[in-house]
Amino acid sequence: MLTSLARFAMARPRAVLVTALLLMVVCGGFGATVKSHMVGGGYLTNSLESVRANDFIDQNFPGGNPNLIIMVSSDAGVNSPQTRAEAQRITDQLTHDPEITGVQSYWSSGAARPDLASALKSKDGHRGLIMATVTGTDTQVQNRAAALGKDLNGDRDGVQVRVGGMAGTFADINDQVEKDLLLAEAIAVPVSGLLLVLVFGSVVAAALPIGVGLFAIAATMGILRLLTTVMDVSVFALNMTSALGLALAIDYSLFIVSRYREELAQGRDTRSAVTRAVQTAGRTVVFSGLTVALALAALAVFPQPFFQSFAYAGVAVVIAAVGASVLLLPAALILLGDRVNAWDLRKPLRRLLGRPEPVAKQPEETFWYRLVTWVMRRAVPVAVIASAVLLALGSPFLRAHFGTPDDRVIGTFAPARQVGDALRSDFSADMASSAVIVLPGFHGTPAQLAGYAHDLSQVPGVPAVLSSEGVYMNGQRMAAGIPQMAGPQGAYLSVGTKLAPYSAAGKQQLAELRAVSAPGQTLFAGAAALNEDTTDAVVARLPLAAGLIAVITFILLFLFTGSVVLPLKALLLNMLSLTATFGAMIWIFEQGHLSGLLGFTATGNIDMFMPILMFCLAFGMSMDYEVFLLSRIREEWLASDRGKAANTRSVALGVARTGRIFTAAAGLMAVVLLAVATSEVAPMKLFGIGLALAVISDATIIRGLLAPALMRLMSTGNWWAPKPLAALHKRIGLEESPADAVADTHRGGGDQDQRADDGESGAHAVEERDGVVSGVGGV
Repeated sequence: MLTSLARFAMARPRAVLVTALLLMVVCGGFGATVKSHMVGGGYLTNSLESVRANDFIDQNFPGGNPNLIIMVSSDAGVNSPQTRAEAQRITDQLTHDPEITGVQSYWSSGAARPDLASALKSKDGHRGLIMATVTGTDTQVQNRAAALGKDLNGDRDGVQVRVGGMAGTFADINDQVEKDLLLAEAIAVPVSGLLLVLVFGSVVAAALPIGVGLFAIAATMGILRLLTTVMDVSVFALNMTSALGLALAIDYSLFIVSRYREELAQGRDTRSAVTRAVQTAGRTVVFSGLTVALALAALAVFPQPFFQSFAYAGVAVVIAAVGASVLLLPAALILLGDRVNAWDLRKPLRRLLGRPEPVAKQPEETFWYRLVTWVMRRAVPVAVIASAVLLALGSPFLRAHFGTPDDRVIGTFAPARQVGDALRSDFSADMASSAVIVLPGFHGTPAQLAGYAHDLSQVPGVPAVLSSEGVYMNGQRMAAGIPQMAGPQGAYLSVGTKLAPYSAAGKQQLAELRAVSAPGQTLFAGAAALNEDTTDAVVARLPLAAGLIAVITFILLFLFTGSVVLPLKALLLNMLSLTATFGAMIWIFEQGHLSGLLGFTATGNIDMFMPILMFCLAFGMSMDYEVFLLSRIREEWLASDRGKAANTRSVALGVARTGRIFTAAAGLMAVVLLAVATSEVAPMKLFGIGLALAVISDATIIRGLLAPALMRLMSTGNWWAPKPLAALHKRIGLEESPADAVADTHRGGGDQDQRADDGESGAHAVEERDGVVSGVGGV
């Protein structure tokens, strides 16, 4: 198939490139407005108890669980004429907005509800709150909140207004994510281009991966916009999938262009060099892309839109990156020919510095060959020490605490963050974290409802309980109730809290509230309940997702190598690498050791969605590098006598031949990911830094130490498979047809290519010897 794709692209290169340019323009234009169609979080599903409770309130008690909190502040105090006038203006505006219900404020409560007014005023009397509910879908809510923020946020006559609450938080995150994307691309693209020039020397060769990367970015935007028409897509997918598409496109292009230049240097003509590059490096690209795509596809087992949007968008983006690499590059390379090496900036630089032309080194003379042979002579101690280091780095993960994100994921410059900080520190109860208890269909007596409120108010850390039968504090009825909190459809109660909902104390308080005997069926809503429900829903699907990834990866690597040992080794190394990465993330982001340097707020827990997403991505990307490494080792193995010494030499040669390119690829991917980490949104920092560390550990500790050590210890057993599986691989192993490879090379290469194929055709045959199966390979 790959040979056919290469022939197709080489037969009509201009048509392929013009079509790609038009597609890039269309996707970029179509996807330009994608941000306004995305949802801020995507963490919730309708099946959650807390979501059903909130839906009940929205349908029967509009405004009962506000998602919009507006803070009005003044040094003159909340009762100054200027503050009161500004608050009244905002209240009137919200009251007449058809998309907003349940408006209540400190100033409108006043003498009629002193208890509520007290809860809506800060301890120092300088801040007052206006609360309301923005109605509609998640996208409509955050877009309306964003419009309100642009209109209301600011300082007027000494009065400061800040828009927050859940709606305001996601509106601020959406706005910041879009800005961060522009900054990340402005950093990643030019820096990647500079690094590619250093790797290739040639500006022309360096421009090819950048061109494919830009195509991947445009395709990503179009894909995301298309997905928003049929499903909720998390705004976090905007940066993450764009970074993934750019990183993979550059990586894949780097390997194919490098192999093409290598084939040219060995004397092949342009056509046969392109064909050979696609058959070897291109095949590896397809396998590695398939591995990444299927790892991301496992996210679809989770019901949350956050994961599903990454599953569908991620798979599509990987396909776009792979397709562009194996279609656009052959078309570009056939047009460029030897000019791919043009504009070599290293030659004038060497002349300027008076340095001689470099002499080509044999693989045995390289740093990587010497390192790997040193490692394999000390395989046992190297394997033990490297594994111990990775496990030690991963140890903080044993003490991880997970939670759903709140306004603290964004910097203190954001209005919603300023509102959240004030609620946590300056008010008697955090109105954004109050628990809401719904009693659907409740038709009991008022005394039963009053007794329930009385008991709830005695739970430690609860400052007050609001109900239709009274306001209770520490078991005492302090004020009249709110009649609107009960009706024919049921009733609800609002339980204030002084505790952070995601803390251990907050979780314990929720458990104690649930344990209070209720006069009917209850549904709990609020930050703590939402966090608990979401965590339980995600954890329930984790074994299935992890199992799917492991099984799929094992099958793919078996089809790629014909071995059952190498897939097991790859899974083991991946888990060690990810353990170290996650441990580092807990140490940095949960425990906050680098919070000042990196510019984020440590909350004592970590966004539970990110480790799962990172696991799938990092797992796929680690396997991506494993496939690249194994392919070249396998190519050397196939050309050997298949003995123990040949296994050791194949590993050393495989690492040596890929060392420089592998390092460049890892560096380029790390640059793209670290560009994402410049974001002002904490989950994006976690994503970028975590995946960059995973890539770097794969390119150093795993590739340079553990993989060679284990392959040396397993010797020829690396390539073993039971006879039934060996026979199965011989029938269905995914590989290029040897006949196609030879025939195509004969057409384009003349005598030189004939001689090359005489030596290489064995690398395209599927052989079986003592249960060891061999297929094609090569980067």
